[in-house]
Amino acid sequence: MDKFVKNFIGMSLIYLTAASVLGVVMLGHPSLLSLKFVHSHLNLLGWVSMMIYGVGYHVLPRFAGRPLKHPKMGETQFWLANAGLIGMLLFSVVSFYNPEAGIYRGLTVAFGLVEVFSVFLFFYNMFVTLFPRTETA
Repeated sequence: MDKFVKNFIGMSLIYLTAASVLGVVMLGHPSLLSLKFVHSHLNLLGWVSMMIYGVGYHVLPRFAGRPLKHPKMGETQFWLANAGLIGMLLFSVVSFYNPEAGIYRGLTVAFGLVEVFSVFLFFYNMFVTLFPRTETA
């Protein structure tokens, strides 16, 4: 198994744990319900998406009987997906508690765009791996 695949799965488990702990803390302290954006994104983009990326990179090329077209792109996507998620969540919290400083809202959006870009890298890498161009004679 490629190292970046293991990294996706490992981070997925870390995000699951963080989201679970945060969920319980939010239940115990309703004043922290303002963190539901963080909680939901830790679950969906952290736990679920990272697990899908890791399993997808490992399994789908094997099902297709082909090697992954761009393994380095998978590694790049790992770093961008994690940086995008962590940056987006960090700056969304800072923005919530500091609404007069518009820079934090802009940084939240910028890191969200990094996250979206990482999704496009996964899409492209899977697409060119699973549906390669065939030469016509």
